[in-house]
Amino acid sequence: MSMSFKIVSQSKLWLVLLIALCPLRMQAEEPAPPAIRLWPGGAPLAQGTADEDQPKLTIYIPKAAPGKAAMTKTAVVVCPGGAYAMLAMDHEGRQVAQWLNNLGVAAFVLQYRLGTRYHHPAQLMDAARALRYVRAHANEFHVASDRIGIWGFSAGGHLASTAGTHFDGGDVNAADPVDRVSSRPDFMILAYPVIDPLGPAAVFSFQQLLGEHPDPKLVASLSNDQQVTPQTPPTFLVHADDDAGVLPENSVNFYLALRKEHVPAEMHIYQFGGHGFGLAPLDPVLSSWTARLADWMRGRNLLQP
Repeated sequence: MSMSFKIVSQSKLWLVLLIALCPLRMQAEEPAPPAIRLWPGGAPLAQGTADEDQPKLTIYIPKAAPGKAAMTKTAVVVCPGGAYAMLAMDHEGRQVAQWLNNLGVAAFVLQYRLGTRYHHPAQLMDAARALRYVRAHANEFHVASDRIGIWGFSAGGHLASTAGTHFDGGDVNAADPVDRVSSRPDFMILAYPVIDPLGPAAVFSFQQLLGEHPDPKLVASLSNDQQVTPQTPPTFLVHADDDAGVLPENSVNFYLALRKEHVPAEMHIYQFGGHGFGLAPLDPVLSSWTARLADWMRGRNLLQP
């Protein structure tokens, strides 16, 4: 059997390439999600006016299916990791927000302040303000004010767990309406979180957050397994047993503290995965953890039927 190939003219070849690239062009021109500054007039404790001095939220609202209203009742503030030195805004931020949107959940990716330029309590102020902001604007975002959670990875998991153990009910007399509402998250999702300075990456995260020689009492107050109370929000945890940077004992200790206080919790420890796996989309085993998370969220009535 003989085979022959027709020669495509140069003009036709360009036409074929343009048609093939049209979807990519349309995707590239899709508008970026909106981002808002948490304090339009400048953040408290700010050391300047540069981007790194202005914590903000990037807002991802689920798109409605044709002819249907968007199913947006639950919201999640997402805290990317990065050892309090940088932010993994893609695989622990944008990708996570898109995954939540696919479940009909609104996502708000937090750009919080970092060490060594900023130390505690600036980061906690940013996370608390993010939760207050979403709650204060719940009607605008079509979310329920009692279905606002926080999801953190690594050092972002430390920030999320700090928000869940160091919250307040708001100041009813505050001039700013955002400051009048509670900063308590209604649930927490903690992925390979720093809880204590256990593991070299966890130790480094604490150094970035608190400086080189912090007061031991301050370290203890931010070792969040020691701060769990019956008011701590229900929590989902995931970790890898072979995580050498942030030891799995971080999650285990937090889970045991939750159990002691009778706080609903679920934990999954995978044998392999290391640190920083995000949603692990390319790992056929580890990627199953997001299905377990979705099941947990359904069980807590956080997802629409």
